[in-house]
Amino acid sequence: MNFLQPVLDGFGVVADPTNLLYCLLGVVIGMLVGVLPGLGPAATIAILLPLTYGVEPVTAIILLAGIFYGAQYGGTITSVLLRLPGEASTVVTTFDGYALATQGRAGTALGVAAIASFVGGTVSIIGLSLLAPLVAGFALDFGPPEYTALALVGILLVATISSGSKLKAMIAASVGLLLATVGRDTFTGAERFTFDNLALADGISFVTVAMGLFGVGEILATMEERHRLAQAPIAVENVWPTRSDLKASVAPVGRGSVLGFFLGILPGGGATISSMAAYAMEKKRDKHPERFGRGAVEGVAAPESANNAAATSSFIPLLTLGIPANATMAVIFGALLIQGVTPGPQLINDDPELFWGVVNSMYIGNLILLILAIPLVGLFVRILRVRGAILAPITALITLLGAYTVRNSMFDVLLVVLFGALGYLMKKFDFEPGPLVLAFVLGALLESNLRRSLLVLGGDLSGFVTRPISGALLAVFVLVAVLPIIRSASRRRTPSTSSDAPAGAEDRAKENV
Repeated sequence: MNFLQPVLDGFGVVADPTNLLYCLLGVVIGMLVGVLPGLGPAATIAILLPLTYGVEPVTAIILLAGIFYGAQYGGTITSVLLRLPGEASTVVTTFDGYALATQGRAGTALGVAAIASFVGGTVSIIGLSLLAPLVAGFALDFGPPEYTALALVGILLVATISSGSKLKAMIAASVGLLLATVGRDTFTGAERFTFDNLALADGISFVTVAMGLFGVGEILATMEERHRLAQAPIAVENVWPTRSDLKASVAPVGRGSVLGFFLGILPGGGATISSMAAYAMEKKRDKHPERFGRGAVEGVAAPESANNAAATSSFIPLLTLGIPANATMAVIFGALLIQGVTPGPQLINDDPELFWGVVNSMYIGNLILLILAIPLVGLFVRILRVRGAILAPITALITLLGAYTVRNSMFDVLLVVLFGALGYLMKKFDFEPGPLVLAFVLGALLESNLRRSLLVLGGDLSGFVTRPISGALLAVFVLVAVLPIIRSASRRRTPSTSSDAPAGAEDRAKENV
């Protein structure tokens, strides 16, 4: 009963009318954000951060969490109707979702996606409720050496698991680590990389970095993409799937939910990788894989359940360890710090109302998402017709006003513009902003805990290896760092394998992906 009491109290927190309203608002905004291609939940949360200062911490996080998992379904609408992913995690949904739409079954695809999203999110919330207290209890044994090793593993995983070029991801992460060192040294008081500018003495604000890279940068990139968009959305008729469609979706939804839950916990994992992995798994398991890409319902159900499950489970490392698993979690991490809440193993005991209030709000939010998903499709289709030339300036103005209100500083506005330009250039040259932001967050954690560890251990680096938890985490770090090198070396030793392969092998490999 001692365990259940905080959980029940959390439902009491959610039942507060204000929190229910913000939960509804977050889900609706999230769906809207998912519908607008390119904007994304990270950008929206960064833009809305200043608007959360005047509300209670639990209310603010309920709102931001609703935006996150609401966007996962919102991106499905454009993926199905326009073959344009509103979210990176819904790229895979375009393969079969749009094919179904061209066959006159757009409603079926959207209906299956809504149900799969609800089931995946709910399964993941149950797992979060059961697993998070265990992880928090285990994390109480963490000291500075353990957090140092954990931050190292997180940064490396972000750079290596991230989609796209691994080299570019490592470069972006290195820039993030460098930016984290700007400002006054908390141990010695010396100023670093401030160039005698008092505005930089306290370091670069996380909100400034996030709003620039994800706000202004995404707006510029989105404007360019929407300018190329000339097609009209496909009409939606019956949105409720048939009994055979539901029967075919049951197993893929179950497998996608479990896979997404576990992949969402990993740093650098998240909804995008989970949806791709779930799609690949279903295609390999199916007796007729050639159906995928031509309108297979399973190709919509599996990735949609996986991305929602991953979106929810990524709260586990954030709330229990204080480690953001992806870029959006990094922005929510910054929101928690701004609200005076420090995520970590003590959060469940020190502030159970906030922890269980946020977790339990996801049950309500997912139910709201399911109820609103179908009726609001028509509205979202109309929003798709609004010109980007109208939406972009309004969003940019809100972003810059929000940046100014953080510290009432025009210098912060200038930094947002500069980071916005950097974010746009990163998009143009295929650099992901996620590794930079995550490394920026983890960099401060890494430096402070590394220096504390050296003080505790008397400068003896062997102490990191002899402590069981930090030693195990460092072993994981070495394994992840060395494994790609070993694979690359083994490929160079067997060049004949690729040259002797049949002509169609490359095409079949692409299809399997």
